[in-house]
Order: sequence, then C-alpha cells, then structure tokens
Amino acid sequence: MVLVCEGPIDVEALLAGWYCAEHNRNYGAMVTFVGTVREEGGIEALSFDIYRPLLDRWFLGWKERLEKEGALLEMAHSEGDVPVHTSSFACAIFSPKRRVALQMLDAFVEDFKANAPIWKYDVIDGKRIYAADRSTPMAGSGLLAKGR
Repeated sequence: MVLVCEGPIDVEALLAGWYCAEHNRNYGAMVTFVGTVREEGGIEALSFDIYRPLLDRWFLGWKERLEKEGALLEMAHSEGDVPVHTSSFACAIFSPKRRVALQMLDAFVEDFKANAPIWKYDVIDGKRIYAADRSTPMAGSGLLAKGR
C-alpha cells in the first residue's frame, strides 16, 4: 500500500530503495515524481492529514490499472508537518516501455491532486490553516469534501 511518512520524505533513500527493489525485474523504465514544498505566501511548512483506508483503496485502483499495462506503481506521502524545501510526495512507475510509464505518471499525478483523500494545511507563524483555496473537493466524499 502507500508508504506514509511522518514529516518530510527522505527522497534519496526512498528512490534508491525503490530502484534497488525493482531494477532486476526487466523494466525498461523507472519514472519518478517528487513534490517539494515551495516557499510562498509566508508559509513555513505544509501540514497533511490522511484518511488511510480511503487512500489505500484509491491507490489499489491505480496499482491494478497499471498492472494491466505490465507496470508497477510505488507511492509515498507525508503526514504531519513538512517544512519548505523538503518533500511531501513521491511516486515511481516501473514499466517495460517508457511511453507507458510517462503517460501513466502524468495521469496518476493529476488524479492524485484531484482525488486522493489528503487534506493540506498551510503552517504560518506556527499555526495550521486549512488551504481551502488550493484544495479540490473529492467527488462523492460527502462530509470529507469540506475543509476543517
């Protein structure tokens, strides 16, 4: 399932681990995406809440979709506070063909931004403020679609 990290992701160790685990399986491509917290709007960090059962179900759907293409999906996301210039999200797709990996990576990241059950907060002056202006309500999520 999804690897959930408390605080920032150790990107170097994570990507090296994924690569070492899969490089002998005859995949022709490993494409990755790493999301890094930008310094903007006076934030000192972003903070994340995750509803893990829904996230695992959403992720499993993607894993199954990629398996039909002969590809493998890995993902990690942070929970809690992630300071600026550190990373909160990483994913990798391993595929026999690079085109499949590149296309699926784009589709996966876009769907992640729209539908993964992860709530984002700005941390400004040590206070968590729901980032409503940069959040997307999840279709069919009922009360979970609303910010706190």
